[in-house]
Amino acid sequence: MLHDGQRALVVDPGDATVVFGALEQLAVGLDSILITHHHGDHTGGVDALRNATGARVFGPLLERVPEPLTRLADGDSVALLGLRFEVLDVPGHTAGHVAFFTQPADQAPLLFCGDTLFSAGCGRLFEGTPTQMLDSLTRLAALPDDTRVCCAHEYTASGLVFARAVEPDNQALSSYQEQVRNLVSQGLPSLPSSIGQEKLINPFLRTHVPAVIAAAQRFDTKAREQVDVFAALRTWKNQF
Repeated sequence: MLHDGQRALVVDPGDATVVFGALEQLAVGLDSILITHHHGDHTGGVDALRNATGARVFGPLLERVPEPLTRLADGDSVALLGLRFEVLDVPGHTAGHVAFFTQPADQAPLLFCGDTLFSAGCGRLFEGTPTQMLDSLTRLAALPDDTRVCCAHEYTASGLVFARAVEPDNQALSSYQEQVRNLVSQGLPSLPSSIGQEKLINPFLRTHVPAVIAAAQRFDTKAREQVDVFAALRTWKNQF
């Protein structure tokens, strides 16, 4: 949720109840809803929130999401709460998945990337291909390093266990894992991450790195091209 003290915006509200609770606690009204993809844990609260508040809904052009909404595609933008959100097509987890990127004044950029990019991980390929997902992740990796990565699930701790299996000698990864452990022990979130951080520790953004390539080839000897390395890592993670 983002808010300006009067109006709020929520992204991927899977559960309306928690949103209603936050709106009441903050004493703000719901202005708008952004949806990244069609899965129910991202859209389950949309109808109840829209019906109760009249919030405007914005979502991906090619996904089956609750109507009515304004559909957006790559290159579109929408102005909400004084911010301009750019729409990025990032297929792979689903066929029509989108992300929303905005640059607040005097702050680091914000990326709402749904289930495409997680801290130390990425989403499963339910509908897209390895090529699509690798292209989507490469596109996100090209955003400014200080971009705050607001992914839709906190899978960080488990993602880091897999990342360490891929790159056990990565010191940045070891340090980040300790940092996340400390946050979790205090009941604090590990998110948002940043694009710069993910480029140092996330194996799915490091498919060009020799140590990651070697690890992928130990899992699948045929993993020669970068997309094959990515596919091997994703299959390995599915089984991990």
